[in-house]
Amino acid sequence: MFGLKGLQVIDATNPQSAAREHGNGVGLMRRAVCVGLWLLLAIACTGSPTQPTAAAANPAVTGASPASARAFTMLVVTYTTGFRHSSIPVAESTIVAIGDRTGLFGVRFCRTADDVARLMTADALTHVNAVFFANTTGDLGLPDLDGFLGWIRSGAVFLGAHSASDTYHTEPRYLDMLGGEFLMHGNHAQVDLVVERPDHPADLGLGPRFQILDEIYHFTDNNRGRVDTLLSLDRAPADGLPGENQPTDMPISWAKTYGAGRVFYTALGHREEVWQDARFQNHLAGAIRWTLSR
Repeated sequence: MFGLKGLQVIDATNPQSAAREHGNGVGLMRRAVCVGLWLLLAIACTGSPTQPTAAAANPAVTGASPASARAFTMLVVTYTTGFRHSSIPVAESTIVAIGDRTGLFGVRFCRTADDVARLMTADALTHVNAVFFANTTGDLGLPDLDGFLGWIRSGAVFLGAHSASDTYHTEPRYLDMLGGEFLMHGNHAQVDLVVERPDHPADLGLGPRFQILDEIYHFTDNNRGRVDTLLSLDRAPADGLPGENQPTDMPISWAKTYGAGRVFYTALGHREEVWQDARFQNHLAGAIRWTLSR
């Protein structure tokens, strides 16, 4: 920050003030130059003092195209009618940052019941390429669920995180598209994830295994064989539920096709720290790249 402390401004219209500047105008000119330099520096520093641009915060974003000029548009839905996760604002900013970093997609948000009614119609969906249910819960009141599922089947993209599987429990059509249904969870637990598909864009660079702390979802059944499993657990989490720490086969993230469309889901994402974890962000970025590629 630049301040005016110690800076004397000379009134050039006051002969006595001007005369004090050595009588020949040189001092006045020196002061005027200093004032000009200060003003230029102040203008250069104008901007948000607490919110750096995406490019400044991450050098990899430098040169990214404006969101409106990107090839794809993603509608991020964070509306809830059940439990609302405190990590939703972090989820929203993380998805925007991935779009900025990759330059692949721009983001629009659907946050309220009115947004759902306006942005999830058949006509509105023609203006987006992908929909991301980021920690949605409950019955969202989509104006035309069959139309939405048909839009995905026609070649569009659906992504879901964490409680996207705690959404539309009474709609088997939605759960079939998603590939799984949340059943229960225990205490937050540190788990050792198995990276199943190191050749898949969503799993690139994650290594054979990695550990993370989150709320771990148990599902109504094991969907292995019906989906392309990306992350899993071979030992039940130490979450206080029956069978903890025992050998198991638990799906955590998967990909699948749905007609001509592509679907990705991850059970991770309850905690803010997970959305801020570079490994999880890379997992999401690779998944988004896979869903949008043809």
